[in-house]
Amino acid sequence: MSDAPEPRKPRVFTLDDPALVAEPEPVDPPPASAATAPDADLPVVRPTLSDLAERGMRWGSILLSALFGAAVLGAATWFYRLVSVALEREDWVGWTMSGLLVVAAFAFLMIVLREIVGFTRLSRLNRLRKDVAEATETQDAAREKRAALRIAALYAGRPETAWNLRRFREYARDVHDPGELLTLADREIVARLDTTARQLVTRSAKRVATVTTLSPLVLIAVGYVLVENLRLLRMLATVYGGRPGWLGVLRLARLVAGHMIATGGLALTDDLLGQFLGQDILRRLSRRLGEGAFNGALTARVGVAAIELIRPLPFLASRRPRARDILADALKPIFKGKDAEPAARP
Repeated sequence: MSDAPEPRKPRVFTLDDPALVAEPEPVDPPPASAATAPDADLPVVRPTLSDLAERGMRWGSILLSALFGAAVLGAATWFYRLVSVALEREDWVGWTMSGLLVVAAFAFLMIVLREIVGFTRLSRLNRLRKDVAEATETQDAAREKRAALRIAALYAGRPETAWNLRRFREYARDVHDPGELLTLADREIVARLDTTARQLVTRSAKRVATVTTLSPLVLIAVGYVLVENLRLLRMLATVYGGRPGWLGVLRLARLVAGHMIATGGLALTDDLLGQFLGQDILRRLSRRLGEGAFNGALTARVGVAAIELIRPLPFLASRRPRARDILADALKPIFKGKDAEPAARP
């Protein structure tokens, strides 16, 4: 190690020595509150035309917004004048307008009530799923029995499940182990609904694949795929006891999309199609037929994700539906003829 430097010896100097250089004194930084607090004495900087020119004014957006606002205002004014003039008349025109307004108000009220009831049904299914999950996790016999009775009461008034409910009530008397009652409900009640739900998904995937293949315009195909998937979600919710309105369907579609993104369902659709058809057949397909097969696979994936979300019970005893099996049933009629054609040749 090097030796420590010797301390500087004291020196004598005068204050007017030109060789003397004074070091600046350190300035303490301001406190955090003073540094972050705005100064009230500073002038407020107002934007100028030069600032607007630097930022850029979107004249196209302003034009479209102004035209849209003028169109809405004109339509509202026209409708107000039409209704006012019609109601002021004392002949059949005024009475007809009054009756139409009453019918429109009643229809709007019924739509609102339907949406409220639809959201209530979806919330009931969600609460039932939470109760079933808690009963399965805690192995509480009393909570499990209440959840099973709620499932039986949910499907009590449906004729397609009457026979299954009788079997469930008959076999439930002999169940004593925790967890077995919900397994029995899954096998005897909900499994019957799974068959119907799978048939609905298969038909929707088949229709989507066929319409996309035969559609002359891409916009028509995209619109049909969107409408068919929303319609499928509403039918699946109806099967399991939800039956939401259109606003509830949109909320359910958002949940299904989030579930598919979280589980990688969108990314696996292409792999699913490749596994089912094979790479050699995919290269021989036409572009339109390949798009139809892909949209059918996507619809099958959406249906399976919706079943997992809407179903009041987890898959305890019944078999979980697979998008691969549904896609095979949906695309079998399309590719059956293509597979049989080479075999028929000599």
